[in-house]
Amino acid sequence: MAHLLSTSCSFKIPSCRKPFFQSLDQGPNAFPTSFTVKTSNPLVRRVVLPGESSQRSHIVYATTTPIRQEASAQKHSALHQSSNDASKQKRVMVIGGDGYCGWATALHLSKKGYEVAIVDNLIRRLFDHQLGLDSLTPISSIQNRIRCWKYLTGKTIELYIGDICDFEFLSETFKSFEPDAVVHFGEQRSAPYSMIDRSRAVYTQHNNVIGTLNVLFAIKEFREHCHLVKLGTMGEYGTPNIDIEEGYITITHNGRTDTLPYPKQASSFYHLSKVHDSNNIAFTCKAWGIRATDLNQGVVYGVTTDETAMHEELCNRFDYDAVFGTALNRFCVQAAVGHPLTVYGKGGQTRGYLDIRDTVQCVEIAIANPAERGEFRVFNQFTEQFSVNELAALVTKAGEKLGLDVETKSVPNPRVEAEEHYYNAKHTKLIELGLKPHLLSDSLLDSLLNFAILYKDRVDSKQIMPNVSWRKIGVKPKTVTT
Repeated sequence: MAHLLSTSCSFKIPSCRKPFFQSLDQGPNAFPTSFTVKTSNPLVRRVVLPGESSQRSHIVYATTTPIRQEASAQKHSALHQSSNDASKQKRVMVIGGDGYCGWATALHLSKKGYEVAIVDNLIRRLFDHQLGLDSLTPISSIQNRIRCWKYLTGKTIELYIGDICDFEFLSETFKSFEPDAVVHFGEQRSAPYSMIDRSRAVYTQHNNVIGTLNVLFAIKEFREHCHLVKLGTMGEYGTPNIDIEEGYITITHNGRTDTLPYPKQASSFYHLSKVHDSNNIAFTCKAWGIRATDLNQGVVYGVTTDETAMHEELCNRFDYDAVFGTALNRFCVQAAVGHPLTVYGKGGQTRGYLDIRDTVQCVEIAIANPAERGEFRVFNQFTEQFSVNELAALVTKAGEKLGLDVETKSVPNPRVEAEEHYYNAKHTKLIELGLKPHLLSDSLLDSLLNFAILYKDRVDSKQIMPNVSWRKIGVKPKTVTT
């Protein structure tokens, strides 16, 4: 396994087998093994997990002052060292910065010289415990991640732990950090999760829609010039039998022509929450003059960016299960452990895909080129289109080169979706602004497979097959018995 991994440097993670902070206790810049969280007005809020009673709720301690080390002396220092003039004036709040896309984005922006704060209630980690899931990669606590980043780079990422659905917490966070841009990843992001049962459908809609509304009100009240960069989804469009434009479409009807928002055909309660977000953001741009960029992202694959590869404590999560795992990542793990690739139905479902390195690049581009006041612009954020069958064929070919016996199995489709359809989505705006895509290649597939092989002993094969049905959605929560 080690030999296989060495053939692909892009996914090699530095090894550090002894406890991380034992290895960082030397030198004048070493971090202490503990620190105090200062709270000017500590709030305690209960976050009731979907499917649990209030008696078993998890308490999230929301801090209104960030975790930081000598923040007053260090503030703005990283910006003066940056050669990027645009970033010198930017303070970026990454909501959901402990998640898959959010963590990679927070590190990327910090390295580019932006002052970054992460806002997160950490509930994504609790979903794993509740459903009996785990990341393929071991992931450190958010506090250890931030300590490690500080030690390696000298850059401080501020941390606010709390729920953006609590407007009092969010208000204090805005007033404390004073962001110039808000990158909003802080939503329940799984379509299957939203379709498990009534409680999780309700949670998804409430968390995503109310959280985004709170962000909009916070911008209006405290930071009117702030630019909202919101993660949407290509799933808002569905699979129409015409080309998918970027947010808007010009139509002529009964002799009159107008440019209108592109029709939405969401296919889950999760995707519907994103449609509601887009409508609410568009309205507030028109009514309040908010500036916003809606990034309709395709399916993300990969796990490593330049920043997350710097140390194993910075490693990103890698979901391979049928609830949170995305198609290509799941196929690579299945191939690594000798499980047949699970193609849903006929396998003709076609979507836009992009490397996680391009996710962070797209966010950076959006921040560096902000929308105008009152502008609601939409970028389709993906680089290539593949059908599920095409992905399976690519993984099969790459696996065979590594000596893996890869099979493909058609399984009943748990979703309600077209399995053969026309799909042609436009995605030119980010390219025009300077996006340089990392296209899916043989070497990248080789790297992904080697990464999956490295951690294959952590795979729980019971989590591979789909077990959430769109047609059989229940009203009782399904949780792991404790």
